[in-house]
Amino acid sequence: MSFSIKQSALASCMDVSNSVVHKRSPSIICRSSFLPSLNLQNNPKRTNLSVSKPLHISSIESFGKERKPVIECKAYEADKSQPIEAAGEVKSEAAKRVKIGIYFATWWALNVVFNIYNKKVLNAYPYPWLTSTLSLACGSLMMLISWATRIAEAPKIDFEFWKTLFPVAVAHTIGHVAATVSMSKVAVSFTHIIKSGEPAFSVLVSRFLLGETFPPAVYLSLLPIIGGCALAAVTELNFNMIGFMGAMISNLAFVFRNIFSKKGMKGKSVSGMNYYACLSMLSLLILTPFAIAVDGPQMWAAGWEKALSQIGPQFVWWVAAQSIFYHLYNQVSYMSLDQISPLTFSIGNTMKRISVIVSSIIIFHTPVQPINALGAAIAILGTFLYSQDYY
Repeated sequence: MSFSIKQSALASCMDVSNSVVHKRSPSIICRSSFLPSLNLQNNPKRTNLSVSKPLHISSIESFGKERKPVIECKAYEADKSQPIEAAGEVKSEAAKRVKIGIYFATWWALNVVFNIYNKKVLNAYPYPWLTSTLSLACGSLMMLISWATRIAEAPKIDFEFWKTLFPVAVAHTIGHVAATVSMSKVAVSFTHIIKSGEPAFSVLVSRFLLGETFPPAVYLSLLPIIGGCALAAVTELNFNMIGFMGAMISNLAFVFRNIFSKKGMKGKSVSGMNYYACLSMLSLLILTPFAIAVDGPQMWAAGWEKALSQIGPQFVWWVAAQSIFYHLYNQVSYMSLDQISPLTFSIGNTMKRISVIVSSIIIFHTPVQPINALGAAIAILGTFLYSQDYY
């Protein structure tokens, strides 16, 4: 960029110089990092400078026998113009990554612990409808106490909020119970392998019921998901149809939960933690009468006494732990949605399933054939590819 500078145009530079050196010399030299020094006193005429960047005062020096003051003008670097703010942005980005890492680590750890205790409870106390109800009841109680003691700020919601939340809660209740029924019949690892096929349900429902279209890469990513789940199911040593169908129904229900949630909660200013708390409370109201109708208090009481006699007092801790950790891992997952993109969340969910599958196989000594492990790996890989292509 070309522009003209007169001697008078540098009056501000001269004033700065005079204030620093107390007007000891009228000679002022303005140097640029890319131009030779110009003696403006000897050249009072209009001086044309062709510069590509604006000038700024870099430093004021004195040199020579007469200690003539020199104002050094350098080109202003645009990419270094805000070093303090740039450093702050770097620190902020690093802090954000650390925060996301903590969210993921906590989410995965809580989910692993929940699945371990949930499977222990279901092995000793095969009443999935009751254990599902206890999980929701525990989470609801925890959040009510948090709001009452002001540990967490209570949401400002109205009847319209509960109205839009109702279909979400229905789908959440079905998905929660179906997954618990599945884990009561088959290995935890098998349930999660089948549940990794949820993206296939999502695409199919969105395509045929909502009329949405997707890029070809999304449809191609469904092939390894469906193929991997099918291979894992066929080669599962302890295959159970109720367990398999429970996982499939859970996939379908959670797809509708996500669809209803996206449509009904647009513009709602409720945090992820409070949103899940309200969802748990409404799901609890929906599930309780069905749980009583399916099993009944008499069967619960008989099963409870049998479990206590076989396991001992620690069985009570198992029930409490699976209920507490169920709420905590879901709460953290919803809180993480406030901080990360859907793509990051989807990748994190895929990695979560891997951690649950591996840990459950190790802890419960689940027998796994190589072909079964291959099917699981293909399905999980397909889920990862789907997340890359969809978002």
